[in-house]
Amino acid sequence: MDTLDKDIRELRKRLTDGSIQRAYRGIVSYMARLRKEFADQRGERSVSGLYQGYFDMTYFALSSDALKERDLKLAVVFNYETFGYEVWLAARNRKVQRHYWELLSNAGYKKHRLIEPSVGTDAIVTVVLAADYSMEEEHSLTKQIGKGVTAFERDIVSFLNAVDAR
Repeated sequence: MDTLDKDIRELRKRLTDGSIQRAYRGIVSYMARLRKEFADQRGERSVSGLYQGYFDMTYFALSSDALKERDLKLAVVFNYETFGYEVWLAARNRKVQRHYWELLSNAGYKKHRLIEPSVGTDAIVTVVLAADYSMEEEHSLTKQIGKGVTAFERDIVSFLNAVDAR
């Protein structure tokens, strides 16, 4: 079994050449620029601050009137486990998260992956926006993520509106 001391020694060894720091700084810097892009489009009040994370995820949240009235939000996420960019439907709290997971599940939502609520899980629905990408093609990546977020938000709000109308 690995000990924390052993893990720290391994981390120190891997950090010596600086590539991990440069890569992490590049990811966080890109996410800050991406966040600003959304803030410029939607207004600063519709975009949260950037959460840098603990090598699990780096993200910022987006809100809109249609989501806010349901206590929902979107999270634009860099997921370190998959090393991809994703958008998540998330909720204000665990009770709201459970409610919308059940609502979507019972209503037969199948377009994107539903995530069953559990400890440490923040997403209700996840969508991979970019799994195979080049950070050196930032403009294309930003455009791809922007289109994906817009399409997902439109889809989820439309689905929820249809469920509400039943």
